Amino acid sequence: MILGVTFFVVTGLVLVLFPIMRALGRRLDRAPAGKPDAALSRELAERLQRIEHAVDSISIEVERISEGQRFTTRLLSERAAPVPVERQVGSGA
Repeated sequence: MILGVTFFVVTGLVLVLFPIMRALGRRLDRAPAGKPDAALSRELAERLQRIEHAVDSISIEVERISEGQRFTTRLLSERAAPVPVERQVGSGA
């Protein structure tokens, strides 16, 4: 009995609330998002410009560091003398 009543109550709620929620969702979709202030847009544009410059500067410095690392690695590999491999002299006839 309780299961039957619960089923009808839930079905009724879904039938009533579904169209209401759907209409609310459509209204929210159609509502304009609101335009940001011109001053805020200008401020954000300037901030993004500064971030771009900072990222460019960082990328140049990283390239310089990697070039220095390659140079140092090359110098160290050229400086290191190859270690001769000793042949094992076998005792034999």
